[in-house]
Amino acid sequence: MGIIRTTIGRSVELSGVMNVGCFALVDPFETLDHQLSRIADMGFEYADVTDNHPGGLLGREFGFSATVSLDDNPVDVRRQFEAHGLTPTSVCAHANLLDPSAPGRYGTAEISKAIRLADGMGVDHVITTEGDPSTEWGENLTRDQQLFAVAEKLYEPIRLAEALDVQLLIEPHGRLTDPVDGMAALLDELGHEETVGVNLDTGNAWLGGADPVEFAETFRDRIRHVHWKDLGADWEDRRGELYGCGMSPIALGEGVIDVAGVAETLRDVEDLKYTTLEIAGDENLQASYEFLRQHGAD
Repeated sequence: MGIIRTTIGRSVELSGVMNVGCFALVDPFETLDHQLSRIADMGFEYADVTDNHPGGLLGREFGFSATVSLDDNPVDVRRQFEAHGLTPTSVCAHANLLDPSAPGRYGTAEISKAIRLADGMGVDHVITTEGDPSTEWGENLTRDQQLFAVAEKLYEPIRLAEALDVQLLIEPHGRLTDPVDGMAALLDELGHEETVGVNLDTGNAWLGGADPVEFAETFRDRIRHVHWKDLGADWEDRRGELYGCGMSPIALGEGVIDVAGVAETLRDVEDLKYTTLEIAGDENLQASYEFLRQHGAD
């Protein structure tokens, strides 16, 4: 259980399995420390490692990028969160898994480093996905070839995650994972049911053409984290053509996605402890948290 201190001065004890945290990219061109401070000031107790990179990054050193190095001391990263009273709940490792492997593409090596970082931080979940291909080669893959390409790139990260007792969660965020049948085929291909799970992103699943409630019902026993989004009717024309969006521009419950139905479907899932709001705007974040409270988050 956790306590969330809202900006209107109330404290709420969370007694359900779905604790609600915040995406650690609240303001653009600001440091991670700034993001964590803002999240804590809004009353949240949970956040994730969002943007990250191997090695060093000029933007971080000079204060205009909210990113973690995958080569950081994991204890230092956890202490940075704890200094703001926050618990880190996941490490994002969204990758490009449909294009050929290349030194400049975020893929197997970075996911493996994210798993080691999570392990060192005491975080259970690393979240990845296939992303959009950017090459003609990736664009022309058949479904079977997509499955092989992703499974090959995740083979070693899954072995590492299993050895370190970290769970690798697959998020709907592409032409393979957005459809229910595509996600099902990938999970079957990957195996390792105890290690490989699902991070349901309500906005991405809907945008890719799926019904998020059906997604939640189908993978209920494999969903171990949720990214909450809602989207307005003005996004309807892009369904099935745009795979994934970074953040919701509106509060939960204001759009066309049945977020309440997803929350009700997942409210008693034993392994679903943490969820994350991917919502833009302070007022939208607060309204979204209150919306989830009304539908089983506590």
